[in-house]
Amino acid sequence: MKQTVFDVASFANWLADQTGRCGDIVIKPLRGGGSCEMFTLAQSDELFVIRRAPLTAVSDTAHNVVREFRVIEALSDGSVRVPELLVSCDDDTVIGAPFFIMRYVEGEVIRRKLPDHYAASPESQTTLGEEMIDALVELHAFNWRGTAIEAMARPERFLERQVDRWAMQLETYRTRDLPGVDEVAHWLDDNRPASGDLSVMHGDYKIDNALYSKTLPPRILTLVDFEMTTVGDPLIDLAWCMIFWPEQTNLIAIAAPGNPGGMDERYCQAPEALVQRYAEQTGRDLDAFQWYQAFAAWKLAIVLEGSYAKFLSGQSNNPNHEFFGFVVDQLMARAQRFAR
Repeated sequence: MKQTVFDVASFANWLADQTGRCGDIVIKPLRGGGSCEMFTLAQSDELFVIRRAPLTAVSDTAHNVVREFRVIEALSDGSVRVPELLVSCDDDTVIGAPFFIMRYVEGEVIRRKLPDHYAASPESQTTLGEEMIDALVELHAFNWRGTAIEAMARPERFLERQVDRWAMQLETYRTRDLPGVDEVAHWLDDNRPASGDLSVMHGDYKIDNALYSKTLPPRILTLVDFEMTTVGDPLIDLAWCMIFWPEQTNLIAIAAPGNPGGMDERYCQAPEALVQRYAEQTGRDLDAFQWYQAFAAWKLAIVLEGSYAKFLSGQSNNPNHEFFGFVVDQLMARAQRFAR
């Protein structure tokens, strides 16, 4: 577990100055948070979460938690499932790096397996996918024009920029042969749909970036990790979500049927059913959805290859980065399956 590694007394004084909240505080490291660091903040009978940028961020724009705070703040009109915010800080002298504070949500994060009470009630598991789609529909319906999100985004020619952008990203760390990566890029360029709708895009929309209820049936209480949120093509979010959806034949799926603690195959909805639910609720044309499926897998393969390249070069000994090599290969196989 991470250590607190900042002066709690000094931080308590800052918190009181910024929010008027006084009294003793208790701070503990918290698992999760992806690339950022997380801590619980207890004060009186209230519990909050501190989300701090890594102490060794690779650039001024990497892990921009203050930007993430502004995104969530813009979405906090009650129509989107987002956490309640308290305050943000871009002064890295306070606790070592920029951070923001949000109210703690008592919920379930689904990663390798389902919570025990979900697994014990298989008939309730259909709600998992329905909630993923419904929360995404709500996000994509948000009116982003005139908000802080619009000011932080570049929606013009969004789809047209994507393939070149990520192909160039790969070239900055390309060290091994990735079968199909160039062929898929050419197919994506040749078959790119006409620019479709624009909406708020979560940017990393998947089942483990949602907090589900402790009670049954499962309900999404809040979405998390808005680090990559922008304005773009909403169908990329939908395709991204399907990459990790529990399928028995998907080797990188989360809580897939047939795995210990996985979903019950009788109640695990097929991706096609969830995509259809999204289409019915939004009225969007999904005739070109195959392109988005290929693109999402191809892009994520390139993103994760950056971490695997660090492992191969000895710049990282993170076991997750080593595992990403397998994940990248699976993603490229998925991209090739759709790029035809």
